[in-house]
Amino acid sequence: MGTTDASDTTVELPHGTTVTYAASGRRLLERDRHGHDLARLSWRDDDTLASAAVRIPDGSWLTIEPHATSDAPWGLSDRLWHHGTPLTVFAALDYAQIAAIPPLAEPSRLPPGGGTAVLNLLAGLAIDQRRASLRYEGPYPSEELFLALLECFHYEGGGSDPLQAFRTGSLAWAPAPYERDLTQPGVWIQRRERIEKVTWEGRAYYRHDWQGVLRHAARRIRDSGGSVICSLWAFEGPVEDHLRIDAQDALAVLPVEPPSPCVVPALPGVLAGLAAVVAARSLPVLGPLIMEEVAGLRLEWAPLTRDLVTLASDRLCLSNRLLPLLRSRQATASTHEERTGAAIATLAELAHLIGDVLRRRVQARLAALPEREGKRILEADVALPGTEIARAIAGAVRALN
Repeated sequence: MGTTDASDTTVELPHGTTVTYAASGRRLLERDRHGHDLARLSWRDDDTLASAAVRIPDGSWLTIEPHATSDAPWGLSDRLWHHGTPLTVFAALDYAQIAAIPPLAEPSRLPPGGGTAVLNLLAGLAIDQRRASLRYEGPYPSEELFLALLECFHYEGGGSDPLQAFRTGSLAWAPAPYERDLTQPGVWIQRRERIEKVTWEGRAYYRHDWQGVLRHAARRIRDSGGSVICSLWAFEGPVEDHLRIDAQDALAVLPVEPPSPCVVPALPGVLAGLAAVVAARSLPVLGPLIMEEVAGLRLEWAPLTRDLVTLASDRLCLSNRLLPLLRSRQATASTHEERTGAAIATLAELAHLIGDVLRRRVQARLAALPEREGKRILEADVALPGTEIARAIAGAVRALN
């Protein structure tokens, strides 16, 4: 796969990535500036893609099998493989003429970074083919897909609410692939005009701002004194710094104080209120499923290592490092109105932290259902009543006040 010969040409991108093209103009190979293979493509004589593979942040490879099956909601589909195991399918593409961003059947089955690695390859091919923009016309235009597309494309249009425009199918995406480096084992750096994402030991750190869209991630990248710092982030500031990357990409692991061993159960009503905020920010059809999911969970403040939130079995844990920050916020509020405002802001912040893990749990549960049942649930015109959301949030505010 991706073999080259003397007639091939190689182009160097702004941050040192090299792309090798066959005499036909077809992309064959991508390498980072250190010489690590990142993508390999093999083409047939009729200009159709025979196979492709992309490296993902853990160093393994995700393989694309074109036109593998017709057993999918949209018909003909390409299959994704990982470690010799079939994972999921997406709508079949003509890779010589990328015309759209395809829908993916089960995104929750992909390993971390797998979805954006495939999208980045598609963005690169679209650049090769001088495609000004592509559209996503599949089902379920979720917030997770929107954020993934931001890593590999720039949206066009959308006005003041591009996410809503995406959900209604009125957003176009101009290809803007990132370059990535395998700086050292376990470290993956993505950049365009700047470092935008760092994956270290399976943890992904993000910029807060992406083309004007604010990404509320528990792990954040910021600039400091000519270096890039990767931190845990909450309540408008760093909670714990983990990595420093200097201008030459030299990386330093920063020391971290061990967490307190104490475990503190959350006050009754707080989890339901947090789930209601998450539901209000999610696709309407996911709202009832999110509330059902948290009914079987208990929320605790617990000692977490290099993380702010974990979900395992029936325990949803928030880092107990956040408790002093939360108490400080409430202590500075002197009136009932100020305490209520601080409680609402706290709920909003904590809901951002737990939102992704709750949605992933719900999506994994849906993926485990028989296809017909999962499709029925997702296509149902069901949403949480606004009164139920408001009641749950009000209960959580009272608990925090």
